[in-house]
Amino acid sequence: MEKILTCLKYLMFLFNFLIFVGGICLLAVGIWVVTNPDGFQNIVTANPLLYTGAYIILSVGGILAVLGFLGFWGAIRENKCLLILFFLLILVIFIVELVGAILALAFRKQIKKEYFVFELQKSYKGDNSTDALTKTWNTIMIAFNCCGALGPEDFGNGSRFYELYPGIVVPDACCKRDNPVFSGKILDQAQCLQKHTDYINSQGCFNTIAKVLKKFIHIVGGISLGVLLIEMFAMLLALCLYNKFD
Repeated sequence: MEKILTCLKYLMFLFNFLIFVGGICLLAVGIWVVTNPDGFQNIVTANPLLYTGAYIILSVGGILAVLGFLGFWGAIRENKCLLILFFLLILVIFIVELVGAILALAFRKQIKKEYFVFELQKSYKGDNSTDALTKTWNTIMIAFNCCGALGPEDFGNGSRFYELYPGIVVPDACCKRDNPVFSGKILDQAQCLQKHTDYINSQGCFNTIAKVLKKFIHIVGGISLGVLLIEMFAMLLALCLYNKFD
């Protein structure tokens, strides 16, 4: 029994130490990206896709670092308080993920195109707006090579964008670029504004993202299942050690 306990203890330590190191690495990369004084910070803040990604890295890194520390330090010090805190945090994350997956499945048929068109036309304010919803739309349109919810027509008469810029048919985010991932240079803005098919993304974002999700749904499902199994394993390991420690 003593050998089993020792094995579980060091397995828990190794497992969570690797998570901790990974979290610290992500945290360091995220901090460096958003604070680097040599100009990279300007590139990130000017690019909504990189800006969002940098803060996602920061958040994930911080969460992993905290969880990893609680797990490996609780195991090596045989601290029951740290182990139960580790268990509870993993349990909360597990429940949130499970509820999110159930809600996504239950309400997937209630996601209507018209809702996204309505919100876009009501709230989108153009390329240079600091509004959170507008910046999100710009990030999506550039990253996925799409335009509007259903297409360029979403920015026509009746939309907030048309009211602000009556002489412009579509925002720059709809124009094709040489490197969409890094918000690269627009191929030809003039041709884009004339809706020339070689220079404007004519596909709506709703259908584009739906196609991408359909294409990678099995990979996403497999990764999600793997994450849930790892979390269950971590919780089981923490409970075993909690019950074994005096």
